[in-house]
Amino acid sequence: MKVDYHLHLEEGPYSLRWLDRTNIAMNHFEPIQEKKHTIEWLNKSMERLILRVQKGAYDPSWIDLYLQEAKRKGLSEVGIVDHLYRFKETRSYFEKYLDLSSSDIGMKQQIWLDQVMTESMEDFVKAINEAKPRWAAEGVTLRLGIEADYFPGSDEELKELLSRYEWDYVIGSVHYMYGWGFDNPDTQEKFHQYQLEELYHDFFQVVEKAIRSKLFDFVAHLDNLKVFNYRPDESLLIPHYEKIAKALVETNTATEINAGLFYRYPVKEMCPSPQFLDILIKEGVTFTTSSDSHFPDDIGSYVDENTETLLKKGVTEIATFEKQCRVMKPLG
Repeated sequence: MKVDYHLHLEEGPYSLRWLDRTNIAMNHFEPIQEKKHTIEWLNKSMERLILRVQKGAYDPSWIDLYLQEAKRKGLSEVGIVDHLYRFKETRSYFEKYLDLSSSDIGMKQQIWLDQVMTESMEDFVKAINEAKPRWAAEGVTLRLGIEADYFPGSDEELKELLSRYEWDYVIGSVHYMYGWGFDNPDTQEKFHQYQLEELYHDFFQVVEKAIRSKLFDFVAHLDNLKVFNYRPDESLLIPHYEKIAKALVETNTATEINAGLFYRYPVKEMCPSPQFLDILIKEGVTFTTSSDSHFPDDIGSYVDENTETLLKKGVTEIATFEKQCRVMKPLG
């Protein structure tokens, strides 16, 4: 069985970069016949991009492009999530924990939050639930997920936000340290302000707290702090890897083998790293597979490769989820 349990409907924010990437995705499914970069090609591109924006983030025809690619790549089960920070209902949560001060980083994050926080959680849930029978008729199981950013001390607020809807699964993730979004290219210079060994120590402490909160069905990309390749010697991280593995096993929380950093970020490495993966497998941690796709042409990216990696290392089952119940299925 091949599953992809961590993909998004939008990269956002709406920008020229987003328009270009959206046009590439749409061209993957329906190529424009006009010669590229001619005025005719540009007019055709603008026509469909205007329509794409007008129809909104959760347009069924956009969602079903993911279905089309899932079928092409032989995926039998897919989970679609959106980030918690995409929803207007969660503004107070992020305003409490992010650095939104008048500092350079704070101002950049203020702008970013206004750009990405454009959607309604209710609209997202409705769109995916309405898509489920359409996908089932085409032979692909669709699950509804949410990716929730964890901050130390946020447990009760986060629990309340997540309780508003019935999810098939909830992903926990850590994208922020000390209120700073470390995977934002516009703020990566802040890495130079820290001693990396200490930064990673603090990061893995937050990841462990996220796991031990028991709020999540699986915790995503466990070592994504490496996103821009700022990392200490990996031998220094082994004790942290072992602590995370122990926390996952003790709380019966799954994780993923995630391709997002491999094909979309400078580090060009899967999450977890090969050495981290070996430790997790040795300790008996449960896995699912994830492309971390943000556009429909990327769905299923490197799922085959990561499935093969797990099989070679003796993993024979994969975690899937329905109404927050884990269902183990044969891998491959």
